[in-house]
Amino acid sequence: MPIGIFMSGTQVSKSEFKAKALEFFRQVETSGQSLIVTDHGKPAVEVCPYRNVERNPLDVLRGSVVQFKNPMAPVVEDEWEGAQ
Repeated sequence: MPIGIFMSGTQVSKSEFKAKALEFFRQVETSGQSLIVTDHGKPAVEVCPYRNVERNPLDVLRGSVVQFKNPMAPVVEDEWEGAQ
């Protein structure tokens, strides 16, 4: 694959990426498109431009509670493996 503007999802082998990593990083930065690095022809890593997305901390935690059972009750040592 020639170094230059590439389409989102363009694939490159690990060995080619290793040899030209800095060039690929610059292309990702300037084009805003992602690059897929493959290992033996299978996608292994995606290199994409950083996008600062401000997220509400509560949105990050939403859906992370797996069990809600009397949260105001005191922690009992037998139930908490970290208490010793």
